[in-house]
Amino acid sequence: MKKKVLAILCSAALAIGLLAGCAQTGTAPAAAPEAASEEAAGGDYKIALITMDSIDQHWVALNEGAQEAAKEAGVTVDFMSPDTKDDSKQIECVNNAVAGGYDAIMVAANGPDAISGALNEALEAGIKIVYVDSPANVDVEATFSTNNEAAGKTAGEEMLKALEEKGVTSGDIGIVNVNASTQSTVDREAGFRAAFEGSDFNILETQYCDGDAAKAQSIAENYITQGVVGIFGGNEGSTAGTGNAIKANGKGEVIGVGFDKSDTILGLIDDGFLLCTMAQNPDVMGKMGVEACIKALNGESLGGAVTDTGVTVLKAEGGAEAAAPAAAGGDYKIALITMDSIDQHWVTLNEGAQEAAKEAGVTVDFMSPDTKDDSKQIECVNNAVAGGYDAIMVAANGPDAISGALNEALDAGIKIVYVDSPANVDVEATFSTNNEAAGKTAGEEMLKALEEKGVTSGDIGIVNVNASTQSTVDREAGFRAAFEGSDFNILETQYCDGDAAKAQSIAENYITQGVVGIFGGNEGSTTGTGNAIKANGEGEVIGVGFDKSDTIKGLITDGYLLCTMAQNPDVMGKMGVEACIKALNGESLGGEVVDTGVTVLTADLID
Repeated sequence: MKKKVLAILCSAALAIGLLAGCAQTGTAPAAAPEAASEEAAGGDYKIALITMDSIDQHWVALNEGAQEAAKEAGVTVDFMSPDTKDDSKQIECVNNAVAGGYDAIMVAANGPDAISGALNEALEAGIKIVYVDSPANVDVEATFSTNNEAAGKTAGEEMLKALEEKGVTSGDIGIVNVNASTQSTVDREAGFRAAFEGSDFNILETQYCDGDAAKAQSIAENYITQGVVGIFGGNEGSTAGTGNAIKANGKGEVIGVGFDKSDTILGLIDDGFLLCTMAQNPDVMGKMGVEACIKALNGESLGGAVTDTGVTVLKAEGGAEAAAPAAAGGDYKIALITMDSIDQHWVTLNEGAQEAAKEAGVTVDFMSPDTKDDSKQIECVNNAVAGGYDAIMVAANGPDAISGALNEALDAGIKIVYVDSPANVDVEATFSTNNEAAGKTAGEEMLKALEEKGVTSGDIGIVNVNASTQSTVDREAGFRAAFEGSDFNILETQYCDGDAAKAQSIAENYITQGVVGIFGGNEGSTTGTGNAIKANGEGEVIGVGFDKSDTIKGLITDGYLLCTMAQNPDVMGKMGVEACIKALNGESLGGEVVDTGVTVLTADLID
């Protein structure tokens, strides 16, 4: 009831502000929280939230999440969506945001192409754009949405299981969807159909309702008269209409499954007219979308990351409470195994993991080796299996060395999530930096600094960890790519195994060879590079690196390093724990890869 009242109040407020088809409600910026960090707003940013319409409870919930994040960060988010799903009205909303001087736009696109022109104009005006729920065919900062195809397949599997439990092994199944152009619902349908491949069921031609519940009910009633055994609804309106049709005509005969969550849908599930619905997390999309806008406005490159915000299979036995994001659901034990336990990067990753574990009520044990060694890391994985751990979060030393141990862990039923560095074994999810893109950014920063000094050619050295750690190999590849077509010569890479003292010796040798720049591929490499420049090459050699520590920060502020690519290991740790819990609670993560981003950390960004 509370959400119904909220939806009505929001709709009333929006109706007052309807101008040219766009509604606008604002939340005044709150005072920046005391804990304002590098990710705080850093200015009175204005963000426009433009969804497909302003009435659907899904979009209202997304706005609620966005407003919560805006209040915490001290920015303004205006919900300026059209009153109904209409391409021209959505385009007008985007144009109004540009004309209104908004710093960023969060948008759920009606379809992949209709508003592309308007979005490109917004990008040309310097506006940052983030997709929530449904993207268009324009490259933007980041996307926060449901993996709709995977969720649609889950819906199909739920229906198939329920039909088999009834002894039904063949028959026609209907689909009620929004339209043929909204990519999110098209993907859901594709996933649903995929679940029945190889079965004796026949999926009928899809019927479209434009998201209107009354039209969806009429379509579903026609399906029921045709004798279907099941109906799938592709969004909130489609699902509500399907449930109402089954309530009126087909209870007990037809299995209904759907998408999205509303009070109506929950009631239809509780009363037995729908089997289940795929409950998305629109509030999470809204919250993460605002956070991404702020990061982008603060200069952080998000690399076009696509983040799956997940679904919950909501059934009658769980009631309305089951719609919340998956909680621990048990005393889960998770092993965190990184490359070593000393590097500040891994310590910070563990801090993020412990914070998430405390919130969720699970145990995370940091059981990493004391030094980077394949055999020691394998032993840690084996110990986690023998110790009865439910899940393992691992930053693999290399793509192959621990693959055998990881496969044995999977065979034992353990869920595995990669943090920072994956191996060549398919697992639940990966949370890491897009290392190649970040390495290219590092190269571009060095190139720019050299050009500002009037240096247009010369040798450049690279100090890296080893030739087998994929994350640092990718960083090097990106760095080298930045210099393609220039007159600079990238020397053969030298390896230090992440040891700062060894890295310093290598960098000093580079300096004696007369290099104009040196790139460090990880924390130890960067520290050693900075110390070598401090001792021998200040003012002559440009040093850029990777990772963040107090030592590296000091080398930057003292002018011995130009900058470092500061990853977000705490985010990797936090999201890794959350993914483990989801997987242990039966949610399919589909092997998603999430880019946790980097910040180009220069002297002016360090306190």
